[in-house]
Amino acid sequence: MNCHYCDQEAAFAAESDGLRVGLCEEHFRERLQELAEADGLETLKERVNVDRAE
Repeated sequence: MNCHYCDQEAAFAAESDGLRVGLCEEHFRERLQELAEADGLETLKERVNVDRAE
């Protein structure tokens, strides 16, 4: 699977309602930064139940 934004190999994939979207590491980090700046990261954590690995 390739990144949704470029032709690089996707390092991460998300699926919702049967639709899969891949992101390379660079675009994943960019999107994550945008979410953090828009306070959307906390909402995303709640939706996907993200727990920190120890």
